[in-house]
This record gives sequence, C-alpha cells and structure tokens, in this order.
Amino acid sequence: MHVVIVDYGMGNLGSIFRAVSECGSHTVTISDNPGEIVSSDKLILPGVGAFAEGIKNLRDTGLDTLIAKQVLEEHKPLLGICLGMQLLATWGNEGGKIQGLDIISGEVKQLVPHSPEERIPHIGWNEVHAVRDTVLLQDIEQNSDFYFVHSYHFLPGNNADIIAVTPYCGSFVAALNHGSAWGVQFHPEKSSILGFKVLRNFLEMPGE
Repeated sequence: MHVVIVDYGMGNLGSIFRAVSECGSHTVTISDNPGEIVSSDKLILPGVGAFAEGIKNLRDTGLDTLIAKQVLEEHKPLLGICLGMQLLATWGNEGGKIQGLDIISGEVKQLVPHSPEERIPHIGWNEVHAVRDTVLLQDIEQNSDFYFVHSYHFLPGNNADIIAVTPYCGSFVAALNHGSAWGVQFHPEKSSILGFKVLRNFLEMPGE
C-alpha cells in the first residue's frame, strides 16, 4: 500500500511521516506531485496554521481540485489532521469567509470560551467522546485523551458526519467522517499510543 502525505507547504510533515512509517509495512511518501497523489492508495492531509493560507496554497498548485476528485469521485480514503480536517469544509472564517475543499459539508468557526478557565487557542490534552462506532476509533476506550492545538473548529452541515466530540468551549467536533473522507481535530502523531492506534485504524481500512 502506498500512502501519500500531501505537502502543500503547511504542517509538521516530518513528525507525521515518522508516525505513519511506524504504523505498518507500507510505503509512505511526502509529496505535492499530482501523479503520486493519483497513484496513491490513501491520502493524509496534515496542517498547522491558518485556513486562508492553507487553501490558497492548495489552489495555487491545483491540488484542491485534484484532492476533491480523488475523494469524491474515486472514493480514495483521506485523513485530514487538524487544519487538514478544517480544509475539508465548505467554508472557513479565518482571515475572512473563504471557500474550502467542500468535501465534507460545513463551516469552520472560531472557538468561543464558555468559562473563564477555557483558553484560546486550545492547547494540550483533552478527552474525545465517540458518538458512534467507527473503524477510525475502533478499540479506543471512550473518553480517552488526545493532544490538541487549535483556535477554530468544524461545524458540520450534517450532524450524522460527527463521530466524536470534545467537551471544551461547550463542545466541539473532534472527529468527522463522510464517505471516504475522515478528519480529526487532534494530532494523532503527538498523541502517544492511542494516536498511533488511530493512524493504524485508518491505514488498515479497506479502500472503497
């Protein structure tokens, strides 16, 4: 199996590459080459930074339409991580209202604290509560802790796409799934053994 980590100039590519490489006997490549993306079996869209810059980088290289086609038409499994998950949305609001990849219907908005103890950005370990059974969170105990770094969150157009939430700033979506597209707001590559389990679960999914 060939896994491509999409390089669009944003994200901790090295740590994700090392984590994915340790999660199975598959080939892992960091690439922005359209041919490699098309020939891959699975895609990982990482990301650290702002929505506006991320979507601009994807558009400037033509990777936006290529990735959307691979997921929506070819049903290739994709895992979006942190900003990578947010870019799957229809709209983002970081740096003005900007259209995203529109792979999973929804909008990305800023977190709003619900108590004086809640700080933005949300940084550190917090629990993830699964709201339905999925392969991505298989064999992970309910309310396990994962590592987050973010100021924005994904509000899906269809609540059926939510697979897990985190009780912070009221509650925000920690993981999503629609078709062959999956997303996690936390960083599995920074979340120790359970984060690696999430990566393994994604890598072991059959293609559609």
